[in-house]
Amino acid sequence: MFLISFTILLTLSNYLAEGGGGGGGHDYRDALAKSILFFYGQRSGKLHDHDRALGWRGDSALSDGQSDGVDLTGGYYDAGDNVKFNFPMAFTITVLSWGVIESGNKMGSDDQLPKAMAAIRWGTDYLLKSAQHLNTTGKLYAIVANPYLDHRCWERPEDMDTDRTAYYVTREKPGSDLAAEMAAAMASASMVFRQTDSKYSRLLLQTAKNVMLFAVDHLGAYSDSVKIACPFYCSYSGYTDELLWGAAWMHKATGDDKYVKMIESFSGNGPSNAFSWDDKYSGAYVLLAQRNLVKNDPTFEQYRRKAEDYMCKILPKSQYLSTQYTQGGLMYILGATNLQYVASAAFLLTTFSTYMSALNHTFACGNFQVTGSYLRAHAKKQVDYILGDNPMNMSYMVGYGSKYPTRLHHRGASVPSIHNQSHSFGCGLGFNLFLYTQNPDPNQLTGAVVGGPDQDDSYADDRTRYTQSEPTTYINAAIVGPLAYFAAKPN
Repeated sequence: MFLISFTILLTLSNYLAEGGGGGGGHDYRDALAKSILFFYGQRSGKLHDHDRALGWRGDSALSDGQSDGVDLTGGYYDAGDNVKFNFPMAFTITVLSWGVIESGNKMGSDDQLPKAMAAIRWGTDYLLKSAQHLNTTGKLYAIVANPYLDHRCWERPEDMDTDRTAYYVTREKPGSDLAAEMAAAMASASMVFRQTDSKYSRLLLQTAKNVMLFAVDHLGAYSDSVKIACPFYCSYSGYTDELLWGAAWMHKATGDDKYVKMIESFSGNGPSNAFSWDDKYSGAYVLLAQRNLVKNDPTFEQYRRKAEDYMCKILPKSQYLSTQYTQGGLMYILGATNLQYVASAAFLLTTFSTYMSALNHTFACGNFQVTGSYLRAHAKKQVDYILGDNPMNMSYMVGYGSKYPTRLHHRGASVPSIHNQSHSFGCGLGFNLFLYTQNPDPNQLTGAVVGGPDQDDSYADDRTRYTQSEPTTYINAAIVGPLAYFAAKPN
């Protein structure tokens, strides 16, 4: 887990004058397969044979929720710890669902698409459990496990013995951001399953409606109500961006114009240069821009313009550029887990470029005219950097290429598998035995994209440098869409 750092580069690189596509030659379909496989390594709960794509994993956290008289088993561990944070987990599911909506037809119906849908369903099954008691007990669950106590131990999830308290928001102690993000996750996923499992799709959408109503009727940031969320996943940007994001997804999933008024109420002043688990504005604007660009709806023109404002903030040739780049050409937003912002930007760039193509749309960043092909080229350069076109000549995706990280800040990967060594190593012993060593991980977390290199393009393959070596579900969720796109259109 990480704390947000606001380290920003002070100088621009030579890359700003270039802005072209990456070097190419990558096997995007292989990277896509590995990026989806990663999610099997993050699963919590009972794992059946078909859930063990990574054979070193086993059952974990089978009593989650029991202390509160509910079943909260399942879901995902967010990163390298054993905590279930519903806020970033829901964002993971929303972005992964969006990737399937946009590029599922490029994944292969008998290949990666079913696996991506299974990854989504593992998350939504858990989110449904987290929301199912809202109308009876008034509780919407937010976190399972005390993150402070969890971080005092270095244990694999299969035999962790730390506190598994379930934390929640209520009408009196609200969490608009959490609820709206969970609504977005279930609404977007309902679209994914609409053709293959209509009953499940309807359940997701009905639950999303209920949770979104809770978000709007009881305003407040979830981290003000569940203070233990900080500093891990505080709602730094407030809750208005999630209300916009949630309303946008509810409108897309239902077509109900009542959500248009909600969108207008929460439209915000404009995007930052980062799309993340915390800040949803730029993602919401790109999503809403589709109505203007693809369906020619003038009501949504203002959101298309805000989406273009976001693009102008991150494009190297834009005179409105507010994003720094490393000498090697990597977008550099924040010092902690920077690749989450790179992957999410690549996703928005490819998605918006697809919307632009419906009308051969272009837009201006000052005196620079932006085309869809330029957006795709820039996205490709960022993806290719992650896959190995960088000064370190290494892939930042585990198992892809010939050189990649081997010492992840990840308990499950660094502690020997329970199938090989069944005895527990205990809470504290794991730090010296596994965290503070230079031994390669005994378990390969295939497909994991780590936090990434520093501002000087350097990467230390060191477990203790968690801002660089820790993978997260939301990095992988964001990169699935671009990888599917470039697997189908590598050039």
